[in-house]
Amino acid sequence: QVQLVESGGGLVQAGGSLRLSCAASGRTFSNYAMAWFRQAPGKEREFVAAIRWSTGPTAYADSVKGRFTISRDNAKNTIYLQMNSLKPEDTAAYYCAAGFVSSTMSTMRRGYTYWGQGTQVTVSS
Repeated sequence: QVQLVESGGGLVQAGGSLRLSCAASGRTFSNYAMAWFRQAPGKEREFVAAIRWSTGPTAYADSVKGRFTISRDNAKNTIYLQMNSLKPEDTAAYYCAAGFVSSTMSTMRRGYTYWGQGTQVTVSS
């Protein structure tokens, strides 16, 4: 079965950096978009970034543009989220997701079928 396993979360000071990883297994993802979402306590899960597995176009939420970078390593079946210039408001559980895409990548939860268990990112001020 499909598995998405996140790692790399932790505690960091404001202005610092973290890199999240998501190891994907269980199927071929060539026609899929891979995304990162995040959810802070008491808030809705929100889109952060996405990348099309086969061709590599990316999309970002306005709140992270210029600070976060999503990338993939096809050989390792892994996607990454490099997070720089972190802010306290970036504190959340971060989730990896995968969803079939025929044209435009979705920024909505319903566009993604498979989800990881999440990894916590805490940014202290």
